[in-house]
Parts: sequence; C-alpha cells; structure tokens
Amino acid sequence: MSGYEWIGSHGSDIFAYLAWIIAAVWLWRILPALRFLPTVPDLCDPKNTKTNLDPRPLIAVIVPAKDEAQSIEKCLRSLIENDYPNLKIVAVNDRSADDTGNIMDHLAVEAPDRLRVLHIKQLPPDWLGKSHAMAVAAENVRADWLLFTDGDVIFAPDVLRRAVIFAAESGADHFVLYPTLELHGWAEHMLIAFFQCVSVFAGRPWKIPDPSAKRDFIGVGAFNMIRRPVYEAIGGYYALRMEILEDMCLGQKVKSAGYVQRVAFGKDLLRIRWADSAWGMMRNLTKNLFAAFRFRIALVLCACVGMALMALVPFAALGFSGAARWAGIVTLLSFLLLNLWYWKQTRISPVYLLLFPIATLVFLFTLLRSMVLALWRGGVQWRGTFYSLHDLRRHARFTKE
Repeated sequence: MSGYEWIGSHGSDIFAYLAWIIAAVWLWRILPALRFLPTVPDLCDPKNTKTNLDPRPLIAVIVPAKDEAQSIEKCLRSLIENDYPNLKIVAVNDRSADDTGNIMDHLAVEAPDRLRVLHIKQLPPDWLGKSHAMAVAAENVRADWLLFTDGDVIFAPDVLRRAVIFAAESGADHFVLYPTLELHGWAEHMLIAFFQCVSVFAGRPWKIPDPSAKRDFIGVGAFNMIRRPVYEAIGGYYALRMEILEDMCLGQKVKSAGYVQRVAFGKDLLRIRWADSAWGMMRNLTKNLFAAFRFRIALVLCACVGMALMALVPFAALGFSGAARWAGIVTLLSFLLLNLWYWKQTRISPVYLLLFPIATLVFLFTLLRSMVLALWRGGVQWRGTFYSLHDLRRHARFTKE
C-alpha cells in the first residue's frame, strides 16, 4: 500500500487524533480560565466600594490626543466631573490638525484648578507621537500616581476613587482596569467574541499579581495607573519611545522589574468606543499586530498556521462522525462556557460563537495584512507620521534588553 493509499484509508482517524489534540490544548487553557477568572477583582463588587482613604494621594491623569475633536470633550468632562478630590488632569494636544487643541483650551478655562493643557508642535526623531506626548506630560507634573489614558475614554464619576483605594489596599505599584467596549453591529460583536476565546493564549489575568509569573503582565491604553517613583525607575516612556504597543510594554517592564502589578474588572467604570466599525477595528489592528510579534516574519507565519488549525479544525470536526465530532463538540462547549462567563462583563452573547470561523479568517487576513503592508511600505504609517521598520525593530531590541 502506497503512502497516499494509507493516508486515504486512515485519513479520518488522523483527523480525529488532530481534533482531540486541539481539543486538549483548548481545554488546557480554558479550564484554568473558568476556574480562576472569577477570582480577578471586580471594582463593581460591593466589597470594593469603600469611600474613605486617608491621606488621599495626588493622581495626575495624562490624556494624549491627536485629531480627536469628536471625543476629547466627553473624555475630559468625565474627568473634570470625577468625584476624586485630589486630581490633576494634563491634556496633551499632540500636533492636532483639527479642533482638539481649542476644545482643550476652552475646557481649561472652565476648570483651571483641575485641567492643564500642553501643546506639542513637533515630534522629535526616534519618538512615536503618543509615547512622546505622555513622556512630556509626565515631566511637567508632580503627583503620587500617574494615570495614562486615551482621549476617547469616558470615566464613571467614582472610578478614580475606587481605583486609588483598591491600588492602595492591594499594595499595587501598577494598576490596570479593563474598559467596557461600546460595540455596534454584529461584526464588531463577532470579533470581540473571537478575541475573548483566543485571549486564553495571550495571558492569565489571575496570575498577574504573582511575581514569579513573569510572562503574565498587563497594560491597557485606557487605564495604566503607575506610582511616580516606579515610572521613573523603569525609565518611563523614554525607554518605550518607539514602541507601538507602549501600553503593554509598560506593563512588561513593570513586571520584569519586580514591582507589584494588579488588574481588575469594572463594567461601565470605563467606556470606550475602540473603533467606528469592524473595519475600523481591523485598521487599528493592522498597526498593532506585526508589532505584537516583534516584526518577525517567521513568527507571524507560524502563528497563522497555528491559529487556522486551532480555530477551524473544531468546527470542521462537526462534519465528521465518531471521535472527531466529539472532539469538536467538547471544544465548542469550552468556548461556550468561557463566553458565558464573559457575557456579564462584555454583554456579548455567546450566539456570536457561531461566526467564529468567519472571525478567524478576518483575524488571519488582518494579521497578514499588518505584516505585508509594513514590509511593503518599509514601516508603519500612523496618524500622519511614518515610522520606518528599521527603527521600530532597532528600538524593539533595545526595549527587550
């Protein structure tokens, strides 16, 4: 019997073995998530609603924005109206060509005790705009805590009080609060449901407080709150001046330096419209994904093959009989259980898992597009500025060291 004949006669058995291997890998990541995700603190939990903290540390909220006239007023007003008393807001107009700077100045006149505005006209060499804006703001304010956020985030009135109290009681040096995404349409819900599943391979939030779990770190652009001395000790954003994923890299440096890191959920305490559509999500990811793989072509290609197998084989297995089908059923049940848990945080119905194969193909297309465009252009074009791939790779090596 030739090799082709043997494969033909045993093909279903080989596929069943593959399907069960993939099922085992998913269960290896999802079962611990189902067990330990409920242990991650929730700032909306009644036990985390304490109102008193004495003394109240000064927190400086740094809001960089470039051409965000549509969202910056809502963001800054939500901060100005926050109930935390010892608060300074530093809004940074980073070379905006629209009305962003004028809106900031108008609000600063209304709330001079809380809001200060910085205007950046030029970007120095070897700096990404956002990292530079945050570094400049940090140099121009003195506070016990620095909170780095984005210009499209809406803050609940009590979120800073809750965050500062939790950070103080947990002994955090760096605290991250997950935002609540405002999603419109089935395509956006489909993509986030997909990310909820594959996130089990990206990190383990319950292990973030563990100092020995060096690979489990966190950083979120919407809410990166860090003690001022710790920010300075790790080199601040100067050490991340050419990092596209500056939020995650900040968390990585905090964790690798041995400082205490904490993370929490908090539905609706932070709200953000991450992108204006599913295509907008893909555009944002096009900038980020190749950087997430440290601009390594081989790593991206391996990730694409692995993701295609891990995400598509369980659905294909449903078309088989016997062992292969059961492997697919077990895998999809684990997806369902994970998304049922996330439902209370994200309001994304598990029904969107039916579109998981489509979301997988969209993600793979976006990942390959991110790599191909960066290689074709020789770099990344973002918010009107071009950053060469040579410089991005050089500084990625520097940051890793």
